[in-house]
Amino acid sequence: MKHTPTNHSKPFHEGHLRTTDTPDLEKSESMQDESPIGAFKLGSSDNDSIRDDHIPEDQEKALSQAPSRPHHEPQPPTTAADWNGPDDPDNPLNWTMRKRALHIAPIAFLSFATTTGSSMITPATPEIARYFDVSRTASILSLSLFVLGLGLGPIIAAPISEKFGRGVVYKASGPVYMLFILGSGFSKSFGGLLVCRLLAGMSGGPVLAVGSGTIADMFPPRHRAIASGTYVMAPFLGPALGPVIGGFAAQYKGWRWTQWCTIFIALAAYLTILPMSETYKKVILQRRAKKLDIPPPPTPPMSALTQLKILVTITIARPLVMLATEPIVMFFSLYNAFTFSVLFAFFAAYPYTFESVYGFNTWQYGLTFLGIGLGVLLAVLTNIVIDRLIYTKKTAQALKEGRHMAAPEHRLYCAMVGSVGIPIG
Repeated sequence: MKHTPTNHSKPFHEGHLRTTDTPDLEKSESMQDESPIGAFKLGSSDNDSIRDDHIPEDQEKALSQAPSRPHHEPQPPTTAADWNGPDDPDNPLNWTMRKRALHIAPIAFLSFATTTGSSMITPATPEIARYFDVSRTASILSLSLFVLGLGLGPIIAAPISEKFGRGVVYKASGPVYMLFILGSGFSKSFGGLLVCRLLAGMSGGPVLAVGSGTIADMFPPRHRAIASGTYVMAPFLGPALGPVIGGFAAQYKGWRWTQWCTIFIALAAYLTILPMSETYKKVILQRRAKKLDIPPPPTPPMSALTQLKILVTITIARPLVMLATEPIVMFFSLYNAFTFSVLFAFFAAYPYTFESVYGFNTWQYGLTFLGIGLGVLLAVLTNIVIDRLIYTKKTAQALKEGRHMAAPEHRLYCAMVGSVGIPIG
């Protein structure tokens, strides 16, 4: 007699498959492909349903004895080639907002400590000129060479972060930076001071270069504005607040205390870096592979000479080619160079102007830099507001139209306003 399907299936024994009415079954199926149960495909129609009386007795016994696994428990990865699904908890994009905030704050603090070291010595330049018997102009080299080092350091640090991760750069560069600041404070000659300041800048520069990469690891582009604004604010506040601290130190303790104060701030920032987790995908997957004893992410075999060529191409040759051939890169570089030159020109002009013309003492003209810090705060807040009011809406519209994000030019409104504000200021 031909069997007629019916909707009144027998209830399953313990350990059997549940019906498709289970809310999280679809999700659990994708995580249980390796289990005996995962080999069956469930359907919602009567013809596709699996009933107890359709399973042979020996298979039914095997199924009933199969160990059950909670639906929410993910399968361990069998390869480290990529994330273990879109909800992989090791992916920094899936971290909680609290955890991501706790990773932004340390790198912002360390960036602040680095740039503070550039300008904290500024109020002490008159004393440095007298102590080493050099001209007032020559004493400003202690600032200029530090800033030069900030530009040279990332050339070395960028490829290191791509190879070994962001955390290595933070944790290795911090002690070296403090060591050369210590050397600056103990310098007995003007040449020794300048060399230590240059090397301190080179040691601190990697933090400024890698910090943006850490933000990109944790936030997708359309949600990156607030995090990036918060981080970028820190290295710009450093030059503004450095002379305030350095002014009091130089006035009451002498120029060497500008370096001791720099070390105190850098040490406090460095301690916050130590508990941080790695955020770079490649390094996370490599460490996971080593921990679980599974194959690491595939990498093409390359000789040391080939790796060196790639390193030189990516870090030196390619940026220079883009600078010379890409107009947008060229003009943005010139614009940034101009804005930075205006900012750091203040550190040379303020001590002379306010001390000679207005009769300010050391700590008083250090306070004049607070206006720059206030401008940085207002700029970041304005950028966040414009992002919420304009860019977020443009992104939502782009997603409706099938595009991944809005045109990047919509992020330039603050720069347009700032380009007018700089000459006015």
